[in-house]
Amino acid sequence: QVQLVESGGGLVQPGGSLRLSCAASGDIVSINTMGWYRQAPGKQRELVAVITSGGRTNYADSVKGRFTISRDNAKNTVDLQMNSLKPEDTAVYYCNADLGRYSGVYYARNDYWGQGTQVTVSS
Repeated sequence: QVQLVESGGGLVQPGGSLRLSCAASGDIVSINTMGWYRQAPGKQRELVAVITSGGRTNYADSVKGRFTISRDNAKNTVDLQMNSLKPEDTAVYYCNADLGRYSGVYYARNDYWGQGTQVTVSS
């Protein structure tokens, strides 16, 4: 199986920065897409940023220009650099790795999740 371990969460003031890191380990040949999701109190879990093995990225509109996702394919790690943090960024952030596989022309996702790390943006 695959395990994802996150680190880097904490308390930061508005306008501050924080960097989250996630390391995947276990039975890994390759990881298709890695990403970060977050869930605020009383809210649904939402996609924050994703990055493919080829380096293509996609961000939620709310974090574009402030967050940067990156990955190291050789180390199976993914980071999320968060700048200009706002109170509305407060949430539990979860690392995601899709180890899905192809079957003919079809692709089936196989998602693994980290335990989550708390990010609190408050004055």
